[in-house]
Amino acid sequence: MAAHQQHRPHVVLGAGPAGTTLATELAARGHSVRLVDRSGGGDTPQGVTRLTADVSTADGALRAVQGAAVVYHCVNVGYHLQVEVMPRIQRAVLGAVEAVGARLVVLDTLYPYGPTGGVPMTEDTPWNATSRKGRMRAELDAVYLDTHRAGRARVAIGRSADFVGPGVLNSSLGGGVFPGALTGGTVVGMGDIDLPHSYTDIREVAAGLATLGERAGDDADGRVWHLPTAPAWTTRQVHDFLAERTGRPLDVVVLPEARPFGPFDEVFAAEYAEMFYQHTEAQIMDSSAYEEFFGVRPRPLPTTLRDTLAWYGRSVPA
Repeated sequence: MAAHQQHRPHVVLGAGPAGTTLATELAARGHSVRLVDRSGGGDTPQGVTRLTADVSTADGALRAVQGAAVVYHCVNVGYHLQVEVMPRIQRAVLGAVEAVGARLVVLDTLYPYGPTGGVPMTEDTPWNATSRKGRMRAELDAVYLDTHRAGRARVAIGRSADFVGPGVLNSSLGGGVFPGALTGGTVVGMGDIDLPHSYTDIREVAAGLATLGERAGDDADGRVWHLPTAPAWTTRQVHDFLAERTGRPLDVVVLPEARPFGPFDEVFAAEYAEMFYQHTEAQIMDSSAYEEFFGVRPRPLPTTLRDTLAWYGRSVPA
């Protein structure tokens, strides 16, 4: 990174599990870090400053990224708002990034690929989304890459599978699984639990995005990367591992379709229905391109599961 940029802040937009873990990672790497969200609530990681701003507006986004060397877009909104709100956030953030001359690193999902028939997903997998949210994500990513190719801003995209890890509540392997495993309550599985399903440790998401943010001047920009993700297990294997760790059999309820469960309500379930194909075919994400280019390996999934179980045991009341 150029000397004049070393002291410019790295700005993280979005203070959910990904944004907060990323801000912590960047601060640990010695960067000046600004963490931005609409509410300004929640814990502030050590060495991080907080700013309250609405980055869905041009003025809010510009204020959020002022002076930034790198901006990390980790903002997400409720499922029922995504198709309407995410494009608006993109327009505001891209305009602000272009105005201040910052690089942009975007956290994305696997949704643009759509159903693959269980074929492992690489960065070369065609974007064949059939869902509204998947098509929206694909359209946003096309705009990000076009912006880079046009020279208006330097952009890199990091895609993650479903989150898992300390601090992750609202994911398919989060609040609907670990509390029940610890307390003997209900554990939820979705679709065919004998299919392999990739999960990305939230700490790998953070480290992967931070590395993309630091690697200016090489071939990291202008493309999609799959963030480091351990080899996929079946959901049943995950359940069996947790049962062994807790010393009790799990009371598993399998949902054959999208329904309210755990931290997810009826509004979420209705919006998730179009994404349920992710649980009726194998979801295997291949991150070998990132691992080989950057010389890293993800934590083994058993390590992630042990760490997550321990975090829930400390953090979530029975």
